[in-house]
Amino acid sequence: MITLIEHTATLEELIQEINRFEAIISEWDESQRCVAVGLKRAIEALHKTALKRLIKSLKAESMSALRHAVTDEVVYAVLLYHELVKPPKPPLSERIQTALNEVRPGLQSHNGDIELVAIKPPDTVEVRLIGSCSNCPTSTLTLSQGVEQAIKSHCPEITTVIAVNHRPVVDTNTAGLISPFSPQPVSTWIKVTTVDQVPEFAVLTASFADNSLILHRQGVNITCYHNACTHLGNPLAEGQVENGIITCPAHGFQYRLATGECLTVPGVSLVSYPLRIKENQVFVQLPRR
Repeated sequence: MITLIEHTATLEELIQEINRFEAIISEWDESQRCVAVGLKRAIEALHKTALKRLIKSLKAESMSALRHAVTDEVVYAVLLYHELVKPPKPPLSERIQTALNEVRPGLQSHNGDIELVAIKPPDTVEVRLIGSCSNCPTSTLTLSQGVEQAIKSHCPEITTVIAVNHRPVVDTNTAGLISPFSPQPVSTWIKVTTVDQVPEFAVLTASFADNSLILHRQGVNITCYHNACTHLGNPLAEGQVENGIITCPAHGFQYRLATGECLTVPGVSLVSYPLRIKENQVFVQLPRR
């Protein structure tokens, strides 16, 4: 006959007792700690083996009994410690918001954002790109390469991510929609560098006020662009330059530095700034803020 010994200690009390002994052991010298750790591992291995056999027997006898046993907080905590049960997943809506929060900084750097519209079980999510991202020519790639990948990473059960119609943006202070990277009407010429400092096989980075620039030279021709990929606004300065083509280090978008043309998505170009050279000095026309 097997006699079960009842123990009424709560999970909190048991954890406090473990913490008390761990604090004591932490003050021992290394050789003493090694003995304690070795003993702990041996006991844990014994317990894990016993628990695996117990679970196997319970599965064979009654799955309902096993499910009921796991509802006990102490049983669940021990099984979780030994990695014999999986930790509960956060709600789907929470995991989706976590995914959106990952891509949001990139979108916001391009004066855009994203919001969750609807979750349609079992496998579909609807989102809305807003701000400048809503009508950006690369919004489809933004969705597939950024948003969709992030959501599927956190939510494997989601297989379809749909962008619904964006809300119209009304700006009573402007006559039309202006790109966040377009130069403003009020501008000034600023000395940026000298001709010999602009490289032919890389780009030179320059910053003035809120303007981050990249400059490139091909022979006697120098070009200047806003230091931002047209995809999600990531900086281009660290991108590799080869044969006059720069590759965005974030998602691999490529641009021809002589013209600003995007080779990844036709019809999209880097924002360029007017440039003039006077006595070996390079001046760039920048918006005045």
